[in-house]
Amino acid sequence: MTAAVAAVDLGATSGRVMLGHVSHNELSLRPVARFPNNPVSTIDGLHWNILELYRNVVSGLGAAVREEPSVESIAVDSWAVDYALMRGTRMLGNPYHYRDERTAAGVEATNRIASPAGLYSSNGLQFLPFNTLYQFAADRIAGSLDSADTALLIPDLINFWLTGVARAEKTNASTTGLLNVHTREWDDELITRLGLPRGLFPELVEAGTPIGTLLPTVASEIGLSRRAAQSLRVTAVGSHDTASAVVAVPATGDDFAYISSGTWSLVGVELPSAVVSEASRLANFTNEGGVDGRVRYLNNVMGLWLLSESVRTWEKAGGTKIDLPTLIAEASQVTTPVAVFDADDPRFLAPGDLPSRIVDWCVENDVDAPRTMSEFVRSIIESLAHAYATKIDLLAELSGRTISTIHIVGGGSLNTLLCQLTADRTGRTVLAGPVEATAIGNVLIQARAQGLVTGSLESLRALVARAFVPTRYEPRSRRPDRAA
Repeated sequence: MTAAVAAVDLGATSGRVMLGHVSHNELSLRPVARFPNNPVSTIDGLHWNILELYRNVVSGLGAAVREEPSVESIAVDSWAVDYALMRGTRMLGNPYHYRDERTAAGVEATNRIASPAGLYSSNGLQFLPFNTLYQFAADRIAGSLDSADTALLIPDLINFWLTGVARAEKTNASTTGLLNVHTREWDDELITRLGLPRGLFPELVEAGTPIGTLLPTVASEIGLSRRAAQSLRVTAVGSHDTASAVVAVPATGDDFAYISSGTWSLVGVELPSAVVSEASRLANFTNEGGVDGRVRYLNNVMGLWLLSESVRTWEKAGGTKIDLPTLIAEASQVTTPVAVFDADDPRFLAPGDLPSRIVDWCVENDVDAPRTMSEFVRSIIESLAHAYATKIDLLAELSGRTISTIHIVGGGSLNTLLCQLTADRTGRTVLAGPVEATAIGNVLIQARAQGLVTGSLESLRALVARAFVPTRYEPRSRRPDRAA
């Protein structure tokens, strides 16, 4: 039996609604709606335009059911850490963007209460200044929590608006820093120490759990009859987009690492339990929840944000649209050594003129800076590949896992230069694709919840490997590029 499910996949720069058809022998995916996700800067900071995003979600779901009236399930995944504060059914304000600078005060306040080592032993998360617990601390200082009775992470918020049911899916909840890394439940002791209201945090559910059916008003807007809406279920999946992407890694063994490559690059391995050693903390590796109780042991690398934000800077300065594939092709022809900079330098986090910041880094580190756009692009991609290689070696050391193959999934899997340079710098085989791994993982967990497929993550990955054959890159001799 083949049936259809709809995946809502919300990324930091764009969103999409995808229709998936799944059976034990079939897996296919097609987009029915794509839309931008543009943050809005106001007098009080940088926010997500969540109402516009939701409008596009509902419109996309309407397109999905018009194409496939027999859709059996809907599920939502998105980026992590950000949330909306609620009072009853009312949202108290547009969610802040994780790149907003307000979190600095939250980091300082949290460090006065809990040591970094103590936090790591509890939540297993790498330090990132925008982690949810620091955002909550900033909101507590500002008094923003005083009127709130619930906090909903982005996919949980969309699910609430679709069904009226407030739940927190565990893979995304694990990125808040408030989930205990060992029990995978809310850490009540830590929440109390941080002075946060316990009532903010909804009931936790596992990926694959039914959330509810569509509210009548939503069903009407999508174009479903009341009867049809009663048979269409909203399902929790790996609602952190990386958790869904890892489900769709087409691996055939356990000697692999993955790079979920998009705005961020998540470089990791899948483990049965967390690694919370002091060496792991000092290396800034994180333990995030995966589907079926797995652990995504990984490190966040700045990612293709470096490239996309540089292109935005050049387009703004030149007033013309830049064709990125052409620019990457030109970068692949650069034969002179280029600067390899620290892709994780905090100066690259905020929006703005990244090429000037790259030049600043090069000047400070006595490295010749790129001059042309193609040299900048080559420098960015070389620097990302260098960062990947460093993280992969650390992953193997800290986890004890043998890594023979690297799977690159997501948008970066289409960047042939990045994939080849990753193979070169790591000395390992790279398998690239599928590009829509997050939506595929979303679809597969829905399909399993509906009984359309059965089995472990390994069996689901075998289905992915048959349907989306990855592109293979073998290491070549290393170029004598300058090290960071």
